[in-house]
Amino acid sequence: MIHSHSARSVSSESEIGILLQVFAFAGGPISDSSMITIPYLTALSTYFSYGLLFAFGQFRDFFRKIFDWWNASNLQGYAPICLGLEDFYIRRLYLRIQDCFGRPICSPPDAWFDVVERVSNDNNKTLNGTTKVSRCLNLGSYNYLGFAASDEYCTPRVIESLKRFSASTCSTRVDGGTTTLHSELEVCVANFVGKPAAIVFGMGYVTNSAILPVLIGKGGLIISDSLNHNSIVNGARGSGSTIRIFQHNTPSHLEKVLREHIAEGQPRTHRPWKKIIVVVEGIYSMEGELCQLPEIVEICKKYKAYVYLDEAHSIGAVGRSGRGVCELLGVDTADVEIMMGTFTKSFGSCGGYIAGSKELIEYLKYNCPAHLYATSISPPAAQQIISSIKVILGVDGSSRGAQKLAQIRENSNFFRSELQKMGFEVLGDNDSPVMPIMLYNPAKIPAFSRECLKRKVAVVTVAFPATPLLLARARICISAAHSRDDLIKALEVISEVGDLVGIKYFPAEPNKEQLEANRVKLE
Repeated sequence: MIHSHSARSVSSESEIGILLQVFAFAGGPISDSSMITIPYLTALSTYFSYGLLFAFGQFRDFFRKIFDWWNASNLQGYAPICLGLEDFYIRRLYLRIQDCFGRPICSPPDAWFDVVERVSNDNNKTLNGTTKVSRCLNLGSYNYLGFAASDEYCTPRVIESLKRFSASTCSTRVDGGTTTLHSELEVCVANFVGKPAAIVFGMGYVTNSAILPVLIGKGGLIISDSLNHNSIVNGARGSGSTIRIFQHNTPSHLEKVLREHIAEGQPRTHRPWKKIIVVVEGIYSMEGELCQLPEIVEICKKYKAYVYLDEAHSIGAVGRSGRGVCELLGVDTADVEIMMGTFTKSFGSCGGYIAGSKELIEYLKYNCPAHLYATSISPPAAQQIISSIKVILGVDGSSRGAQKLAQIRENSNFFRSELQKMGFEVLGDNDSPVMPIMLYNPAKIPAFSRECLKRKVAVVTVAFPATPLLLARARICISAAHSRDDLIKALEVISEVGDLVGIKYFPAEPNKEQLEANRVKLE
């Protein structure tokens, strides 16, 4: 609802081979994403729809060139910034449905929020805001624990920190950008995730993209899950190291890749690798799946590879005390050398962190450009994180943290179960607050989003290039702030819209009333 899709992209040609579906002997095309079996008719209609859009787009571009050929160019020898297919997708596909993305809101992203209504007078090329506002149920924000809105413990302390420290430090950490709050935050985060030390940054995306090039370089090997986030992809590319992909969440394939490349060594020289890092996520943001961390850690121990764990969507949201997938899956944090996470989801703030050994954190403080050259995290944002962690751990003197953790787990499992009973194809695992509903066909992307919005339910829809071509989806994010009534309303709307646009790909389970009626008829 707030944005069009998570920033994940295909990381290499080998990943394209993994992501694009292969045809099975029976049952239809299979995707690597959760090994989804796509019905042949669905796959065919999806390809046909994209082909039709592409053909009509090319047809319109052809006539556009004919009618515009006589227009004088004012470039004066400069090449056009955008050529041909470089902006084709935006002009001919995205603009048709851009009203489904980037919808502005004018309230805190709580369980319900205010969405500004927009109109277009030029066939969706531009959208203009109106004075009308719709109060919608929020199923798109990463507000997992409900800290994005006003909180009785966090908000007064954030306001006080704003008065004391101002909204920004206006400096880097190594100059005048380190306040007492930053030092307290790093100690607080290290203790929370179970590591000796931590370092914090002002942006979660940069935490991955700037850290990986510092940790590893030429002569090193990065082995990345095929569905890792775009920030990891860009960080790996910027490192200059060799990058290899293993099939999504498949430890056996990871071991095969590790064994082969350790045996072969570096390209051309065949020297031993200087360093090997395996990069995985705690919860995959587009699939809602939990990482098979125990098996991956054992394999990395066996082959002496470092584990880099991105817990952007899992820290604070899963685990008995909210400490992420290590706590949930029973993995000792000492076995995960680099623990990364963000504060933009469960903690209702911004920024990211790296937690690890004291030697690692000290090295990053002297070498990471995001620490040396970027403005430090805003002091009120830092105070929000500190306060929310205290609530989660019960340091505030209440049990609200434990209640929030129980609520997000209960809400997530209830919502996922009900969607599956209705016949939707839902990805992900139990306890995960992220649950994608498969749409497949491009025409169903705007239809689902617009029909839900008409019924005052705000959802996020995702399509290519954020996902493989065939695997468009709506991504539901559940919050501890949602009440049971909120979830029931959402289920009623999604069920109604699902029938309308035809995305219930499985037969629905009969409810108790239907079963009882059938029993009476039989008697």
